[in-house]
This record gives sequence, C-alpha cells and structure tokens, in this order.
Amino acid sequence: MQAKKTVSLVLGSGGARGMAHIGVIEVLEERGYQIEEIAGSSVGALVGGIYASGKLPDFKDWICNLGRVDVFGLMDFSFSSKGFIKGEKVFDELRKIVEEQLIEDLSLPFYCNAVDYHEGTERVFDEGSLFSAIRASVSIPTLVQPAKIDGKEYIDGGVLNPLPVQLLQHRKDNLVVAVNLNALVDSYISPPKKDHEGNRMIQMPGWMKDYKRKMSSYFESTETPPKKKSLGSLDLLNRSMELLHDRVSKLVLEKHPVDILIEISKKQASTMEFYRAAELIEIGRIKMEQALDQLENES
Repeated sequence: MQAKKTVSLVLGSGGARGMAHIGVIEVLEERGYQIEEIAGSSVGALVGGIYASGKLPDFKDWICNLGRVDVFGLMDFSFSSKGFIKGEKVFDELRKIVEEQLIEDLSLPFYCNAVDYHEGTERVFDEGSLFSAIRASVSIPTLVQPAKIDGKEYIDGGVLNPLPVQLLQHRKDNLVVAVNLNALVDSYISPPKKDHEGNRMIQMPGWMKDYKRKMSSYFESTETPPKKKSLGSLDLLNRSMELLHDRVSKLVLEKHPVDILIEISKKQASTMEFYRAAELIEIGRIKMEQALDQLENES
C-alpha cells in the first residue's frame, strides 16, 4: 500500500533540542511529503510557527550562526522572581523574523499551546498574533518571564502538554509524524562529523579531547567510583521538567497513537545549547531519513 504523502506534524517541547525539528521538516519536504498542518509546544511552537510563516530558512541562517557567546549575549538577566531572563533581546530578534501576522493567515493550519498558570489551564492558540502565541508557548517557568496576553499570564505549553497530538484537526486524513525531544538515553546518537552536504561539522579539536581524557584519568581515583555530579537548582528544575515531559508524552501517545515517532534523546543537548543548532538539525535529519526509509520499505 502506498504511504500517504500528506503529513500532520507534531513538534514537541525540549529547548535547544528543538532545532532537530528543522531537520525533520527539511527531510519531509525533500522526500516529497506535504505538511498539511502543524501542532507545536514550546520550541515546537517556535519552529512550527516560523515554518508556517515561510520564514524557516531565515531562522535557520540566524540560529546556525550563533556561537556560545552570542547565545549568552541574548540573555537579558533580571532579578524578577518570575524568570531570571526578561527575553526582550531574543524576542526582538525573533520578531524581526516572524514579523506581525495572524495565525489564520498562515499558509497551513497551525496550533500551539501555553498554560495560564493562575488557572492551571491549557490555552490553544489557533488564531490571533503568531508572535504572541509563540512568545507565550516558549516561556519556560523560572527561566523566561511569563507572556502577558489580554490581562493573563502564560508559561511554556510543555508544562501540561509537551507533545500536543490532540491539537491536530485532520490527523485521520494524513500521515501523523510526531517529534519527541525528551526521549530516553537509548535514543541518543553520536553527533555527526559532517552535514548532509558533506561539509565538516565544527568539532572539539583532537588534541583537546586527548588532553581532557588524560587529565580526567590522571585525577580519577582507582579506589572509589566517581561520585555523581550534584545538580544546582536550575539544573535540578530542568531535569525534573524533562522527566515530567517524558512521562506525559508517553501518556499522550498511548491515547493518541501516531504513524511515525521521531525520538530525540534528552542527552543530545541541554535546554540552552542553541549554539549547537547545526549539529541538532543534522540529528533531526538522520532520524527522519531512517524513519521514512523504514516506512517506504514496508509500503
């Protein structure tokens, strides 16, 4: 039986790992699949909304040229108890890319979510300002200050629904592809050394790897096993959110099965490692290629 060539795409939450969404989208298009609708949460809302607006190449060019120092420079720190990053710098840059447009005017149906933390309820954005919807969906608790819309305050949609399959409206008509960014460690793959065009990826120099390995072995005790690294408050919060997202995503998939599930290990990158965008895009490409190869061989 011929595989469906129209896709309902679900893009999950997971910080910088969401750059893998770009690779997934690129491969779908290159293989002749037409994305008919997108549901996204948090970074999935960001990438999905930008794609639906036709601005994904601009966003990819911008994000792939950010180094570690550039990412740090976009963090306008605040003493607010609601989030230690105001978000104004990065959102000003994103506004230049997204521009002012309405969700209902996009080239395809787009849905994303955010959480009204006062009421503890999920809000689905399927109309109105695209930028405002994205801003609300990516407001990671305690990290980025909540978004204010119509007198209400919203935080990251992934808090309640990190893989929003149920937001899709036409899933029965299409191939349903979901990208989970909080998969277990066994979904991890080694960072690619080259991109899909054969260009070498930026890697840690060999001499630095050797030095790091030698120094680690020099200071490592042979008598007692190494202690597990103690997490700071923010790392602990991030780890807790990842565990919660993983569990909720599994429950969603049990209730709403999908045709293709792309799993990106939480080990691939931490929440704020956006300077690894090019590497993560390639990982998304690899995972999507493998899934489509399997699907098309079975058809």
